[in-house]
Amino acid sequence: MCVAYPGRIVEIHGEFARVDFGAGTIRDNILISLVNAKVGDYILVHAGYAIQVVDEEEAKKTIEMWEEMTKELDEEQKKRDLYEAIGSGSNE
Repeated sequence: MCVAYPGRIVEIHGEFARVDFGAGTIRDNILISLVNAKVGDYILVHAGYAIQVVDEEEAKKTIEMWEEMTKELDEEQKKRDLYEAIGSGSNE
């Protein structure tokens, strides 16, 4: 199964962005060259690549669904699942 997770772009450096996925999860080096995105946009990220720009409302709906699906997991498992979904980049 492939999963993409929404995040908000906070910085852009060339073809790469720093993306805030909420709950203290910020990832660097998300490739954004496949989409037309700017700072402040919400993007869907899969395996380290931005695959689509989405509006804030759609991003929040997706986050709510993710939280509903993972509510039974402990916080460490939720983070591991999120990192697996969004792929490469450094953690903070």
